[in-house]
Order: sequence, then structure tokens, then C-alpha cells
Amino acid sequence: MHTIRREDIELLAPAGDWDCLRAAVANGADAVFFGVEKFNARARAHNFLMDELPEIMSFLHLYGIKGFLTFNILVFEEELGEAKKLIEACVDAGVDAVIVQDLGLVKMIREISPDFPIHGSTQMTITSPEAVEFTKPFDIERVVLGRENNLKQIKQIGDQAKLPMEVFVHGALCVSYSGQCLTSEMWGGRSANRGECAQACRLPYDLMVDGVQKPMGDVAYLLSPKDLAALEIVPELIEAGVRSFKIEGRLKSPEYVANVVSKYRKAIDRYFDGQNERASKEELRELEQSFSRGFTFGFLKGTNNKLLVEGTYPKSRGVFVGRVRQILRDGVICELEAPLKRGDGIVFDAGDPTKKEEGGRIYDLRRKGEKLEGEAEGGLIEIVPGRNDVDLNRLHVGDRIWKTNDPHLDKRLRQTYETDKPYRTFPVSVRITGSAGQPLKTWWTDTKAGHTVFAESELMLVQAEKRPMDEALFQEQFGRLGGTIYELDKLEIHLSGDLIVPMRELNSIRRKAVELMEEQRQRPRVYQKNAVEVYQDTPASAASAPSAVSGFSATTSTTSKEQARLTALCRTLEQVHAVLETDVEFIYADFEFIKQFPAAVQAVHAAGRKIALATPRIHMPGETGYFRNILALKPDAVLVRNTGAVYFFMKHRWEHPGDYQPELIGDFSLNLANHKAVSLFLESGLNKVTPSYDLNIQQMVDLLRRTDTSKLEVVIHQHMPMFHTEHCVYCTFLSEGTDFTNCGRPCEEKRVSLQDRVGMSHPVRVDEGCRNTVYNAVDQSGAEYLSHFMDLGVRSYRVEFLEESAEKVQEVLKLYRRALEGRISGTQVWKSLKATNQLGVTRGQLVN
Repeated sequence: MHTIRREDIELLAPAGDWDCLRAAVANGADAVFFGVEKFNARARAHNFLMDELPEIMSFLHLYGIKGFLTFNILVFEEELGEAKKLIEACVDAGVDAVIVQDLGLVKMIREISPDFPIHGSTQMTITSPEAVEFTKPFDIERVVLGRENNLKQIKQIGDQAKLPMEVFVHGALCVSYSGQCLTSEMWGGRSANRGECAQACRLPYDLMVDGVQKPMGDVAYLLSPKDLAALEIVPELIEAGVRSFKIEGRLKSPEYVANVVSKYRKAIDRYFDGQNERASKEELRELEQSFSRGFTFGFLKGTNNKLLVEGTYPKSRGVFVGRVRQILRDGVICELEAPLKRGDGIVFDAGDPTKKEEGGRIYDLRRKGEKLEGEAEGGLIEIVPGRNDVDLNRLHVGDRIWKTNDPHLDKRLRQTYETDKPYRTFPVSVRITGSAGQPLKTWWTDTKAGHTVFAESELMLVQAEKRPMDEALFQEQFGRLGGTIYELDKLEIHLSGDLIVPMRELNSIRRKAVELMEEQRQRPRVYQKNAVEVYQDTPASAASAPSAVSGFSATTSTTSKEQARLTALCRTLEQVHAVLETDVEFIYADFEFIKQFPAAVQAVHAAGRKIALATPRIHMPGETGYFRNILALKPDAVLVRNTGAVYFFMKHRWEHPGDYQPELIGDFSLNLANHKAVSLFLESGLNKVTPSYDLNIQQMVDLLRRTDTSKLEVVIHQHMPMFHTEHCVYCTFLSEGTDFTNCGRPCEEKRVSLQDRVGMSHPVRVDEGCRNTVYNAVDQSGAEYLSHFMDLGVRSYRVEFLEESAEKVQEVLKLYRRALEGRISGTQVWKSLKATNQLGVTRGQLVN
């Protein structure tokens, strides 16, 4: 068995600006991830400039730290040129790896450089060994697993895939699977897949059960998870095969970075020093102080729906101090559960964070009327806030008190990186030789970096008349390395006789050697780099075609009304039967429970039509049985929704070439936003693909102009599947259980929706893996663009249903059929649906 070494483990820190970068280096990070001004999933962070890349990498490499650039968003068609420039800048600056979401970008990077390191972002939604296998032909050297994978699964994926696993261990949790959240895009045109997440999961919702509001007390934040903190299970993570411990927080402060990095550094070092002690209460409290919505292990220890969401507040609270026991004339009495001192910041929590909360600095602490000096650690304490900070009349007995800020802790953390001293030092060994009449020759070896440099004196060595140079002298002169990143470790001296050179020569040798060693450390890594034309792989006519929506231009033959195909995605058996009474020839079945699939296949085939069965959006280790069940039913096609499924069905083709093989259609959740992503999936074996829902009309047109549109299917009517989450609303709020094994399956009896602040109820549906999808209450239509898409050669158009009745299904399909035949306009479709749908219909993501 391979022994895990300390150097096998990487502590990976976030950096949103230079202070955060310094804080990470000063506190023990092995690698840092950061973004530049465009193309990263933290558009709101300060971010660095592309021109700063050489300086950033030089600084990090000086300290032996790796720098990874986050490029973890989808890249739209017309951005590929700019994306290429940034990748070329990364290659030139010697960036250690780029963290990527978009598989089209992966394809382009490999065209530019076959050896430039790529890491698969958590936004790639990689959660199974099969999904890792899918990435291997592109030489992705590391993947960041989904935050929903537990320790057992992490070990299983690492063992099977034989790649190092990178896992988030600390910071904010998304309730939705990363890369699968379309909420911001739907409600505000700000896509999470573009780094513009508007945090809809942090908003309050009412729980509607079968159309009736369920009383929830002060629990309103039904989708707002606590923050991840795995400090206490560092040993388990190491033993499960985690090789990179990733800390979230490029929007956080340098104090946060210093705090979290230093804690995980200590925990990892404790493990390798053979110390079994776990994180102390004080360490956990300090972590909470920097940022915390309450801590959780997330899914690392398995799914426990009762522990992920607390539900009473959506923002950082800090450390829980206690509850108000009594309100005094100038303060409150509290039974302390955490230390407090003068100057600390506090907030009073009455259970409704949407209202103004009272808070401020502590002016005084008293015990039984006696003023306290120093820190109070327990018992009944009188807290006196600053005179104008808190309106005591707005407080209530029972209000929770949180310590939101600790100036002493912040000062201590700042001191770690606000210093003129080097953040780290490295051992250097020096070999010295010389004889009279020759220069003094020295070889300096930076043992950590493995570099050796040579420096010699300008003047020749002469015989010493009084005090010849000896080890003590070299130790003193060459050991004067203060202010540099080096400290003298070993000396090896080979002098022929009693020799001497002037002292300034030794100083000059030392300075020269340090300069040369630092140069070696800061030299950028060298990669292969090819000149690439971004659009050389698109149809020739695309390059000259106008880009503006008003100037649609076909790159392939336009689609005639006879060629245009309407397909329907059904979520109930009733809907399937309703579609069979129309002229639609191709039906998708996307049911909550797989046991209903056989009846759908039988009905569709009996009617002489074709059917595709949909895979889940997520594929976890050990869930390939679902795919085998689909194959056993022999559908005409499979709607493939994740890369694990793509790999499984392609492997089936290779291993059983003579057997029945369904057509494979890639769905929106594969996140195809540019022609290179389309090419990659078609080359991987898919027969047809669906563009990402992140595209607005202009971006969709740009993609269609540069793609073989005969291989695309566009979804023109649907309820946007917004959140897709492992967190089960049914189990959490309608059951005493913790997961699918003991929840009693309320999802089979009840229908839940989440009502937002404007009164819209968004349906929550469950899949076979007990994952929840929150669908937008309002269905969307891209009908107005049908004629444009047909001009661009798109032949296949999908209408997706959710909870529509059989009559509604037939009405909607009839409208779209008439629009495809040119008998009514797309606008008339939209207006007709608006008139018959009580919720109204938005024009959807295509008009953002």
C-alpha cells in the first residue's frame, strides 16, 4: 500500500486580491487559486488583471507555491478569441494550471498547448468515476469533485479513476449542484455559470404543501445551507484519498484567508506529526468568527437533510454568545457560551433577519455590577453596548446574541502578512573551493527547489598572513541571509591552504548567489504553444456571416416546414398518452420514478412512435444500474444529462458493437455554450445535443452560425429547472427522517412548491436518486425566434411539460405545430399561451 506523505497533500487557498494572496502564502498554503478580471466564477471579486499574471506567478513561485487560474465559467461563442488570449497569457506566465468548467474551452486549450495543465472545476459536475474517465482523453490532470460526494464516494472515485482528488473542505456551500444552478439566470439574467450568482438560495421562501402554506415558525430560508467546515475530519479526508484541500472564499477578506489557511495547515501537519488531537474549541470558534452561517460537514459524512439547512438566517453570524436573559437600563444580561471582551462587535437576533437588527461594539462588561477587565468566559454577564449603537427598546428576552467581530483576532491575523520579513525561509547548502591565485568558487544549492547556482569572487585568493578564512567566518558571512527567503543550512569547504579575500567579496558572492537562486525559483514554467485560429473548425461561410440578431444568416441549408420536427418531453404517463393523440413522432419520458418507464415505452412503441428515456442530471458512484435499466427497456434514444452517463453509454457501444444501440442525445445540463463544446460531445459519440440554457438569443444565434445545426435540438418551451440539489425539501420539512432510508417518502404522497417573495410558487420535484429540482413557476417560450432558428437550419424543436394536464399538452403542441408550419407567428403562440395560462409566460432566457 502506498504511504501518504506530507508532500502529497496540497492546501489550496483562495485569493481575491494581493492582500489575500500574501495572507495565503504567509499562513501555509501550498497553492493559491485566483481569477483575473474576466472569465471566472467570482465576477464580484476584485480579481487581478491579466497583465499582472507574470508578477503573481513570480511572487508565488519565489515561495515555492503553485498558482492556479480560475477559468471556471461557460464561454460564449464570440468570447472564444478573448479566451484564447487569456490562455496564451497563462501559458507565457507559467501558470501552474487553469481550472476550467467549459469542455469547449478544454478542447481549445489542448489545440493551443498539449501539455498545459488543466484542472476540471467543480462546475463540471464531476461526481462519479465514470465522469472522471470521460475527462481523461483531454489530459485533465485533476478534478474538483462535487461538494455532494461523501468520504466513501471520494475514496471510491479516487481508487477507480487513479487521479488525485481535489475537494472543498471549507467555506460557503451552494445548495444546488455546481454547474447546474440556473436560478440567477432565470430571475435576473445573472448566470451562476458566468460568475454572477445572485444567491437566490439565500432568500426566504414559504413552503407550500399541496397548494397550502405550511406554518414554519421562524424557518424561512429553506434553501440556505450552513457553511462547510471539515477541520475536525482532516485525518478522514486524507485517508479517503483527498490530495488537495480546497478552501472557498475569493470574495472573503485577507483575515479570513489567514485564519482558515493557518487552521487547516496545523491540522494537516498534526496528522503527519502523528498527533491525534482534533481541532480545539478555540480554533473552531476563531473559524466561526471570520465567517460562518453555522458550520456543517456538508455531505462529507453522508446525507443528513436535518443538518444542512438551519433556515433561520441566510448570512454570516459569527460566534453564538448566548441569549438575552434580562434587559437592563444600559445593557442586557446574558449567560455566556463563548468568550467576550470590550471592543467586540455583537448583533441581537430576534429571528427575522429581513428586519433591521440591533448591534454594535461592546463598551463594557460587568459581573453583578462590577466592571470586568480582560475577557469574560462564562456565567451571567452584563453586556453594555456603545451608547448610540443599540436601541434597547427593540430587544426582547430570548433574542440570540452573536459576536460578529473580534478586533484582537483580526489584528493578530493581519500581523501574519503585514510584515517586511519574508513569509517563509528555505534551507540552502554551500560548497566552497579555492586555491591561491584562483577566485573563491561557491555553489549554492536551494535544496527545496533543487536548484544550484554558481558565484565566484572577482579578486583572487591570496595567502592569509594573520587570520585565514575558516568555517566560522563563512558561517557568519554567508549566513547573513536575513531579509531573504533563505537560511544557511550546510557548509562544505575545500580550501587549499590558509587563504583570504576581502570581506566585501564574500558579501558580493552572497548577494549574487541569492539573486541567482531567486531568479531560478521565479523562472516561469515552459509549455508547448501552438498558433491557433479559433474559428478554423467552423463552416467557411460562418466567418463572413453577420452576427447581429437582426441579420440572421444560415451557415447550413435552411430548414423547410416539412423538415422541422417537434418533440415533446413528458413527466407523467398521462402526458405521454396526450402526446400520442397528436402528430408528434418523438417523445421523451422524464419521470420521477423509473418504474413508470416500461409503460411509457410500451405505449409509444405500440403507437409506432419513438421514445427517449432521460437519465438523471447527476450520476453518483454505484448508480450505473439506472443506465442498465434504461438499456434493458430498449428505447430508441437516451437523453443523456451528465458526463458519467455519456461515458457509460459510449463504453457500452465499444464493448457491444453488434448489439442494440440507442441514439444518444446530450441535454442542456452538459452546458454546451460554444461550437467547440458541441464538437467535443459529437466527437465523443453523441448523435445530437441541446444548447445550454445560459444562452440568450444573441449568443444562441452566434453558436448556431458556427455549428452543424442538423445535430442540434433547441428547447423552445419549458419550465426552467432552476435549483438541482441533493438537499431534499420533502425529507427536511415533511419527515422526521434524515435521508431516503428513513424519510417515509413523503414525495410519493405530497406535492411541494416554494413560494417566493412575489407570491410565485415554484414546484419541487424529486428524481430516482432523491435529488430535488426546483422548477420555475412560469413556463417560458422561445416561439418568437422559431423562424430565425429555421433559417439557421435547426430541424428539431423540443417542448417540455411539467404539471400540465392532457388537454393543456395538446393545446400547447398544436400552437407550436402551427407556428412551425408558418400558419401563425411565434408572437401569436406566446400571446395565446399568456392568455390561457393563469401564471403568464415569460419569454425566457432567450431574451435576456
